[in-house]
Amino acid sequence: MLDAFIIEEIRKKRREEKERLERPSVQLPLPVLPKVPQRKEDEKPSRGVIIIDL
Repeated sequence: MLDAFIIEEIRKKRREEKERLERPSVQLPLPVLPKVPQRKEDEKPSRGVIIIDL
């Protein structure tokens, strides 16, 4: 048999989870990102230097 404290903690967690699910939320429209093509194993990534002059 579980202690009263443990039972109360389980109930509290269930209540909090239920409240969290019922809370209204905003759904943001996220842009669909294009897939990055996978490079082959034998291809070396192109490297370069970028100079930013301030």
